Amino acid sequence: MAPKANKPSVKKSSGDSDILIMELASGVVTIKLRPDLAPQHVARIKELASEGFYDGVVFHRVIPGFMAQGGDPTGTGMGGSPKANLASEFSAEPHIRGICSMARSQSPHSANSQFFICFDDARFLDNQYTVWGEVTEGMEHVDALPKGEPPRAPGAIVSMKVA
Repeated sequence: MAPKANKPSVKKSSGDSDILIMELASGVVTIKLRPDLAPQHVARIKELASEGFYDGVVFHRVIPGFMAQGGDPTGTGMGGSPKANLASEFSAEPHIRGICSMARSQSPHSANSQFFICFDDARFLDNQYTVWGEVTEGMEHVDALPKGEPPRAPGAIVSMKVA
């Protein structure tokens, strides 16, 4: 019997992980990315996070019982990244507590950098918004974000990195 050949270990680069670490003022939020549902949107989130795009960006719309929205560098809800908008990758994945989904305008193919995290059941959004991840740890820190549209003193993403 021939000896087994040693396989060289393959080390993943920092951009290959499907875990996102978002630091808020109150603590760390871990997000499991879902490339199985939305490969293009996950790639965009990872690209922007790796570039430091989200660092310092506020949650400009935080509605109790519904969701927290951020990802606009202007903090107004009207901005995005300089990258092209993405075609929708809608799915039947339920919009429930902890789900991360892309925000968009009236056009289904207008997602860019803005996203939201659901506080509660929002299944009326299913098949209309692109789910790209889910919070696996630290949802209490999302719950602690200042509320409002916009909040008087909005909470910001301290940093967002691919694990």
